[in-house]
Amino acid sequence: MRKRSKYRPRNVIVNPIGYVIENMTPITQHDSFAVDLRLKNHLALTMLTQGKATKSDMDVIIAALNMTESLWRLGFGKEYRQEVDAGLRALRSVGGRGIKSGKFILNAAEMSAINAAMELHDAQLDVITVKDMDSALQIVYAEMKHKRATPIKEIA
Repeated sequence: MRKRSKYRPRNVIVNPIGYVIENMTPITQHDSFAVDLRLKNHLALTMLTQGKATKSDMDVIIAALNMTESLWRLGFGKEYRQEVDAGLRALRSVGGRGIKSGKFILNAAEMSAINAAMELHDAQLDVITVKDMDSALQIVYAEMKHKRATPIKEIA
């Protein structure tokens, strides 16, 4: 049996100076990206509040609130822990009912909790850089990879 080599090839950054500068750039300076992301998030939220949300709309909202939680973990909006937790609980609740009934319909408390979490997400997008967003995505991927993320299940 052949000995396994410890050598692991790494990604090569073609333009390291450009990479560093890009990581220090605020998200708000990427106008088209920031506007597209906010439009997508708020369209999904509008569809949910109107009771017309599909699974893809729910996926967008889940991704936005996962990003909100991971940015919160990184220190963006540390004082808003209750809003993040309430938004995630409301999302799990409406998701569980939606899986069971086939329709994603909010009650008033869930609507206000998800709206507050989405408002926090918009505020976070105003202050983060590209590197912060990349770090938050890495947290989300690690949670899913190691099965620490709480999945939305049917309410029994």
